[in-house]
Amino acid sequence: MNTIRLTGKLTLVQLAYIIAVDNYRHFAKAAENCFVTQPTLSMQIQKLEDQLGVIIFDRSKQPVVPTELGEKVIRQARKILNETKKLNDLIQQEDSKVSGELRIGIIPTIAPYLLPLFITRFMEKYPLVTVKVEEHITDQIVDKLNKDLLDIGILATPLHDPAIIEMPLYYERFVGYVSGSSSLSHKKTIRFNDLKTENVWLLNEGHCFREQVIRICDLKSFPPKNPAFTYESGSIESIRRLVDTYGGVTLVPELVTIGMDKKQQSRLRFFETPAPSREVSLVVYRSYLKKKLVDALFKEIKEAIPHEIAERKNPNVIEWK
Repeated sequence: MNTIRLTGKLTLVQLAYIIAVDNYRHFAKAAENCFVTQPTLSMQIQKLEDQLGVIIFDRSKQPVVPTELGEKVIRQARKILNETKKLNDLIQQEDSKVSGELRIGIIPTIAPYLLPLFITRFMEKYPLVTVKVEEHITDQIVDKLNKDLLDIGILATPLHDPAIIEMPLYYERFVGYVSGSSSLSHKKTIRFNDLKTENVWLLNEGHCFREQVIRICDLKSFPPKNPAFTYESGSIESIRRLVDTYGGVTLVPELVTIGMDKKQQSRLRFFETPAPSREVSLVVYRSYLKKKLVDALFKEIKEAIPHEIAERKNPNVIEWK
């Protein structure tokens, strides 16, 4: 059994440095993000390793990786720093003003349609808050939440992750977007089975929305009708334009339809009841900080959602995991 021995006084700065190296897997990038020189960061990490009597990082590999024992040290370091941050959070909770930095990760199939609904009003209402938004796929957001590189995620749930708290914001339906040449263009509503004979355009791998569409269309049992030309994109707008140009069908989230013009709306086909839908939630890690900021953001988003979507009950949620 490996034993860690402490021969000196470790510092919170040293713990922050090893966490940065673990996050970026590169000493130079970690130093840059800690606003110190690489020699300074390397020296402090070496000092910490000497104090503990362990090797935290395997420097022979690129990118650098933690050793088996180093992973345990880093995991404990995250807990220690998180607890120290709670001291500041406790003080902020007593302050009547909502202020601070809020780092939000949001998936690409939600960001361009949800952000415009609430972000301006939120910034006007809370001028002392600095908001930083990043677009990532779900797995990246969860990883960044775990590493304290993000405070909040906005994504499709459920995640079935016991370390995550999910706060459902709304339920939006999946809507068919069909070309004029599609047999579905003559239908007022569509069913799951209608999609099995269509060429369905998909987002690229890694997007939870893709996995949900595959489940709805049962594409694993029914391969694409025209495999001669395939195109996968991370943008719903790109996929929608392909339907306009090359025919076929795609599915879009309900919020996408709000900004469509009359011609685009004429291509929409809603599913028969019970229509498939997705659950969109604000998610945080269970040990999350900045509770006042999180609560304020949750409230503003809820109030910004169109009434019909916000009040939806008993949705037929299509999971992606």
